[in-house]
Amino acid sequence: MLTSKQRAYLRGLAASEDTIIHVGKGDLSENVIIQAKEALKARELVKGKVLENSTLTPHEVCDMLCAQCKADGVQVIGSKFVLYKRNELDPKIVLPKTEKKK
Repeated sequence: MLTSKQRAYLRGLAASEDTIIHVGKGDLSENVIIQAKEALKARELVKGKVLENSTLTPHEVCDMLCAQCKADGVQVIGSKFVLYKRNELDPKIVLPKTEKKK
């Protein structure tokens, strides 16, 4: 589970990322799920877009992909969404530490 500080950090990183997942009229097909899993494994942070001809909302797509890929949804703005999943074997993104309350 991401903290608000970590989520804000990831949003900043995602701003410069290219949109690599596109969900269109085929909605959330098996190919899109496989593409998302592979991209998350390689990059950890992935930006996607829901096209106008999709029957799903960006929130629905983000939630479904989070469940399928065991990822965290970072944000949904307009038609775009951002997913994050830490690669345990080869981490690329170092998140800010969570502060423990005393």
